[in-house]
Amino acid sequence: MSAGFYQTRACPSKGCDLEIEIFTGPNCAYCVAAKKLMDGRGQEYVEKDITDEDILAEFRNRLPRQNSLPQLFVDGEHIGSYEDLRLLMTDR
Repeated sequence: MSAGFYQTRACPSKGCDLEIEIFTGPNCAYCVAAKKLMDGRGQEYVEKDITDEDILAEFRNRLPRQNSLPQLFVDGEHIGSYEDLRLLMTDR
C-alpha cells in the first residue's frame, strides 16, 4: 500500500487562512487553472493526485457520485469544482 501522493504549496503571504484540498488528475486543464489561481493568490493547498490508488480510493469514498475533476474541499467541506473555487476566491 503506497503512502499516497500529496503535494503541498507553501503560503508566502499573510491571510492564507483556508485549508484547501484539491483532488486532481492527469490532463486536467481545470486542475491546472485551480492550482494557478491559488498559487497566484498565495493560498496554501494540498494536492491529491488520483493516479495514486489510495488517493483514488479516498476520492471515491468522499465523493461517491462525483466523476469530474478538480474537486475541492475547504476546511473539510466539499465546495465543488474550479468554478466554485473561483467564486470563493473572488469573494475574498
